[in-house]
Amino acid sequence: MLRMRIFAALLAAIALECAAAPFAVQLGDTRLGLDAPPGFADTAFTGSPRLQELGETLTSASNRILLFAISDADLRQFMAGDRMELKRYMLIAIPKGSEHDSLSAGAFARLAGESLRNLGTPPPGADFARFLEKQPPGRAALLAELAREPTLVSVLQGSRLVPQRSSEPPTYVLSTTTLLLLRGKALNLSVYAAYDNDLDVEWIRTVTARWIDELKRLNAR
Repeated sequence: MLRMRIFAALLAAIALECAAAPFAVQLGDTRLGLDAPPGFADTAFTGSPRLQELGETLTSASNRILLFAISDADLRQFMAGDRMELKRYMLIAIPKGSEHDSLSAGAFARLAGESLRNLGTPPPGADFARFLEKQPPGRAALLAELAREPTLVSVLQGSRLVPQRSSEPPTYVLSTTTLLLLRGKALNLSVYAAYDNDLDVEWIRTVTARWIDELKRLNAR
């Protein structure tokens, strides 16, 4: 048993090395560089139907998933056959019908405007937990607009989950949704995190901003 545990740990270490490097994806005649933020790893190399199905639940069936990343700790647990916590994970997707299209700045602006139109109004204060307490369970509510630029729109949302037992306290989830134009391709970036306190809000804001900057850097001409 100990020998198998050591072997699983070695496999997990090798897996992290394989999944940590940036990689390229071909969209039509455009080649994009993608990467997950530090501390996270793309799951595609595992070939796991379980992880693939999990990623597919996070986006529309009409989207193609380009990257689904979980934390390094969760990946080690998965490779060792242990249960993952999955408190933080992220995804990049693109509509399947637009993989070969090249959007202009004007077309992207119209797309971004349509995406924001029905999100609602963010709360006036920063007490997101109190705001989410009053929202219908399971429905994402707009918490803040993080960025609005000619090639970028990013928002913070939150949801109140239905507890499995009536005696359990409510649980909350944060997510950021970003529409980013890279080399004519409109990518959907999503980051998810369990919401326990204000540190989770700061984390998801920070990691989203840094991830956007890194993807811009990787695809700078």
